[in-house]
Amino acid sequence: MLNKYTLIILVFTVFISCKKEDRKIAQNTSKNTVHVDPFIGTGGHGHTYPGATVPFGMLQVTPVNGISSWDWCSGYHYSDSIAVGFSHLALSGTGIGDLADVLFMPINKEVDLSATPLSRDSLAYKSKYNHKNEKASPGYYQVFLEDHNVNVELTTALRTAYHKYTFKKEDKQAVVIDLGFAINWDRVLKSSITIEDDYTISGYRFSKGWAANQKVFFVAKFSKPITKHHIFTDGNRIEHQSSEGEKTSVQLFFDANNSSQLFTKVALSSVSIENAKDNLETGDFNFETIKTEAENTWNDALTKIEVETSVDSLKTIFYTAMYHAQLAPVTYSDKNGQFRKENDEIVTAENYTAYSTLSLWDTFRAEHPLLTLTAPNKVSDIINTMLAYYETKKILPVWTLYANETNTMTGYHSIPVIVEAYKKGIRGFDAEKAFEAMKTTMMQDERGLNHYKKHGYIPYSLLDESVTITLEYAYDDWCVAQMAKALGKNDDYEFFLNRSKAYQHLFDNETGFMRGKSEDGKSWNEPFDPKHSNHREQTDYTEGNAWQHSWFVPHAVNDFIKLHGSNEVFTNRLEQLFTESSEITGDNVSADISGLIGQYAHGNEPSHHIAYMFNHANQPWRTQYWARYIMNTQYNTTPNGLSGNEDCGQMSAWYALSSIGLYPMNPASGDYEIGSPIFEKATIKISEDKSFVIKAEQVSDKNIYIQSATLNGETYNQTSISHKQIMQGGTLHFVMGNQPNKNWGITNN
Repeated sequence: MLNKYTLIILVFTVFISCKKEDRKIAQNTSKNTVHVDPFIGTGGHGHTYPGATVPFGMLQVTPVNGISSWDWCSGYHYSDSIAVGFSHLALSGTGIGDLADVLFMPINKEVDLSATPLSRDSLAYKSKYNHKNEKASPGYYQVFLEDHNVNVELTTALRTAYHKYTFKKEDKQAVVIDLGFAINWDRVLKSSITIEDDYTISGYRFSKGWAANQKVFFVAKFSKPITKHHIFTDGNRIEHQSSEGEKTSVQLFFDANNSSQLFTKVALSSVSIENAKDNLETGDFNFETIKTEAENTWNDALTKIEVETSVDSLKTIFYTAMYHAQLAPVTYSDKNGQFRKENDEIVTAENYTAYSTLSLWDTFRAEHPLLTLTAPNKVSDIINTMLAYYETKKILPVWTLYANETNTMTGYHSIPVIVEAYKKGIRGFDAEKAFEAMKTTMMQDERGLNHYKKHGYIPYSLLDESVTITLEYAYDDWCVAQMAKALGKNDDYEFFLNRSKAYQHLFDNETGFMRGKSEDGKSWNEPFDPKHSNHREQTDYTEGNAWQHSWFVPHAVNDFIKLHGSNEVFTNRLEQLFTESSEITGDNVSADISGLIGQYAHGNEPSHHIAYMFNHANQPWRTQYWARYIMNTQYNTTPNGLSGNEDCGQMSAWYALSSIGLYPMNPASGDYEIGSPIFEKATIKISEDKSFVIKAEQVSDKNIYIQSATLNGETYNQTSISHKQIMQGGTLHFVMGNQPNKNWGITNN
């Protein structure tokens, strides 16, 4: 087995040491932004985008390739070399594609927009590009369009995107805006464009996709007067200043004589064109000023945790992870606080900013815990947003896109996010209202909760993915119990704590797996193959198999170990997860099962906490070994640098926390498990005058094991540390070595 691991690491080392192909990171002078490579994750199955945004920005102004396919969920994939335009909304790392709204494309010729394109090949305004002429850095993107001889530069403020187009001298200067364009799940229902004056256009785009009711209003101002325009609606040329229909597009023309450069700035709103105008930044088109401000904003965001290492590639992976972990959730409320809900109700965020793109099944695990350290001021705003969405259907969000409940994935993981924040001392939201929302959500009957309440688990014959859903509801119940306890609601505490033991019904001691159980509670779902995967249908597991889903009991690990029989049995089975063959059986294997180490699948979230469970079974050195192994093999500095969907920051947040030696195995506990830090020093900035420092003396690629530890000079022999201890500031000092110290972190119970 050691030979196998040595070979994998050797191949990996050669791979990441190779030249970074032809892509370029736009260098700037900011301290930490220089280490960020937005192209990481744009290849493979990472599904990230390279375009310009600011931390948690409303806009993501980014290139679009024009292909509808899984690996183009963000609109862009590094394998491509065709651009059809630059959109203003994008998803980072999701497994479902939507957005790419309000497409702009600068071109140097007049085109006919009347035809309905069958594919991107029939788009008259598309262009080739080469990665040699493409750059990206936090808050900035640039590419040269070969077919139009146009250099495109993009940057953005919080609610306004800025475009800079440099045309070839004496070429025609034109911009196509295509509101009918759509990729993946998205389909336009109605759109409109109005030429308001010589410099301004406005319009809207209503669509149905993953977000079933998405309404986007926009305004754009140009630095030059529009000399003429051609509007097309549903295949017809319109001889007016305004038009609306299903698919509307326009080609705008500008005077090429006075300058080869054209600037535009664009703002959006979910509410109205008037709100988009209010969101649009005033002032001139000083592109460089906005770009610098975006860089400065990112640099500030990237100093919340600073790391020290002599290995540049580790800095690139870390700071890019920190960058990706701050792309979502995205600002959704307008400058005046208004935002649209999925039922078309317009509400106002009073004293908070509303957010959307809440990928909670993924992000409750590490992304939201990271935000409690790096952006605690945003956490209460996110919770207030969840509570606003709760008012629509009296159920907390599952996966919110443009304020639409998509009901994507399992569980109700708004709940651990809220409880984690409260237990970590974050206030700024109504705790009683939050508890009411959590309790009401877990007592309703949708999404299998009726079966869960009746049987204490979900029988496999009544609902697909019954094992995964039962385990996740059990965890959500435990979280509700903790909130009840904190608020002095003892009856609720006992009720939900008892219900959180639902995992006990599904544990099969004979095999060691969580399995689908019959409605009578006496028999298992047969035949059983723990390696079998059937994607999202006629299966007991979500996007995985029994090997990957049998470990989700983060709230009761000690009891879970007892179910296995002993620490020895538990750790042997846990070790086997990582060393078993990586064969996945079945005719409809989930594409989400990626990043395999044995049967451990780092490319999907259900595996993310598992390596840290050794800590609870008196083998913390195995946590140290496997956490480091995962970091070494599942992340690199190429476009394929993520082993699975980024999922709105979760894949990156796992690395950001694990690499400094911490991981929230049970986020709502308020504790972090200790793994294997890779940096000589990591500094978490708590306030202007307070920091928490993690030092790893003698750390290296071989010295991965903790030999000893001190906290503020006192001997520290625990495998976890609380958020409260970190917030007090101080220094956690590890001494690292190349052999396990099997006495460190061991308990007697």
